[in-house]
Amino acid sequence: MESESNKPGPADPIATLPYRPGVGIMLLNDEGAVFVAQRIDMPSDAWQMPQGGIDKGETPIEAAWREMQEEIGTNRAELLAESRDWFTYDLPHDLAARLWRGRFRGQRQKWFAFRFTGTDRDIDITSHDHPEFSTWRWAPMIDLPTLIVPFKRQLYQQLVDEFRPLIAPAVG
Repeated sequence: MESESNKPGPADPIATLPYRPGVGIMLLNDEGAVFVAQRIDMPSDAWQMPQGGIDKGETPIEAAWREMQEEIGTNRAELLAESRDWFTYDLPHDLAARLWRGRFRGQRQKWFAFRFTGTDRDIDITSHDHPEFSTWRWAPMIDLPTLIVPFKRQLYQQLVDEFRPLIAPAVG
């Protein structure tokens, strides 16, 4: 008879965890550049688009508008598109054990593209009680996969592929 301690366990317990439901925001300016920011809590050169969890009772689009207000400090935008599918990413094991109290393996996200209708002065990444970003800038959409942390590069490439048609070709 096999003892409890010798029973085979799951090869990767983190892989059995669920994904956290969330949303992501691709905010485009009039030139087709995308809002990206650096996280306060991650000392790296990585830049990311705003994203966050979906609160209980909230629809994905409601969560996207709330996250835009919280993380960018403005909701001066118009909805351009919603991703066809939900996208997932897995956190590296060391992060999965720490983030969200170790309850999730990563996120399952619905992404929304918005056209920014304000001016740069309308953006205030410190307007929320718990700001997430230390600095921000506009970046070419094509550069997004090279700006993000490695474990999100494939996701960002999929977003570029899906939302690239939203950028009008340059005239002239």
